[in-house]
Amino acid sequence: MSWNGIIDHYRDLLPISSKTPIVSLNEGNTPLIFSQDLTKTIGLDVYLKYEGLNPTGSFKDRGMTMAISKAKEKGATIVMCASTGNTSASAAAYAARSGSLRCIVLIPEGNIALGKLAQAMIHQAKVIAVRGNFDEALTLVKEITKKYPVELVNSINPFRIEGQKTAAFEICDVLGDAPEFHAIPVGNAGNITAYWKGYKEYQESGRSKRLPKMLGFQAAGAAPIVLGRVVEKPETIATAIRIGNPASWKAAVAARDESGGLIDSITDEDIIAAYKILAQGSGVFVEPASAASVAGIIQLSKNRYFQSHQRKKIVCTLTGHGLKDPNTAIKNVAQPLTVDADMKSVLREIGF
Repeated sequence: MSWNGIIDHYRDLLPISSKTPIVSLNEGNTPLIFSQDLTKTIGLDVYLKYEGLNPTGSFKDRGMTMAISKAKEKGATIVMCASTGNTSASAAAYAARSGSLRCIVLIPEGNIALGKLAQAMIHQAKVIAVRGNFDEALTLVKEITKKYPVELVNSINPFRIEGQKTAAFEICDVLGDAPEFHAIPVGNAGNITAYWKGYKEYQESGRSKRLPKMLGFQAAGAAPIVLGRVVEKPETIATAIRIGNPASWKAAVAARDESGGLIDSITDEDIIAAYKILAQGSGVFVEPASAASVAGIIQLSKNRYFQSHQRKKIVCTLTGHGLKDPNTAIKNVAQPLTVDADMKSVLREIGF
């Protein structure tokens, strides 16, 4: 059967009706990749949910197909979001796909990867850089959408969470049940909220039997949930999770506590190390924030967290594709060698 997107495939588990005009780019159905090298390192069977292979290169497309479809059903003409990059790219693409919606994006000045900014611009979103951080941009968006006829499409829009929960459905479909653990980066915290909702609903519907422990990871310089307080000036190389006051904070804590899991922090150094491990060992290129889930489970493994859980399954969500932020890759690997255009020079460099 052909894949026509998450709404088509999971229609009975989503809040839509025959009146909902479906705006889709055939998102979802992303691969669940078994990682032999990480399995050897961690001691659990490690699977990578590679959300970077969604249409705009990130998990945001799952929620955006729902948010944009429901905005169109409502009769909206303008949608708006604050973004560190991926939300803006997705919102712009789906608004363009809708054929009728204008898209307005607020981004923190100087704190967005160029790959993501390029996407929003090419899809003709109105992109406005504010002299402030993401949290300040989101505050502006919330104020504007309350007072004017503009639909907010950040993850505090409940339809975003509804779409994003389908990744948990797909994991259960592939594995035959939920994994024992699920590791995920935490920025604005909508995704950990959505996965937990999805796992619970799949169990309630009788399509899976168990629930995983949710393991969330924030960057050390942007770890408000771990610290228990708002971080006024969050800093991390992982721009997608550079958020100091998550919109879904309470829901993320609920997911952690209900599942018996945890939310911890990892350093930028650990994120970059995991970023390289994924690329060089598993062959999967992700943006830095995606590597937070893998950095986190490596840290837990070193601390013997999984010692009594050998051979059980863990899924790591990889939220976005590496081409979203190519500059980080270039800065953290060796530069190309330059040689004369002759065989002898080339052979010398490759060891012959």
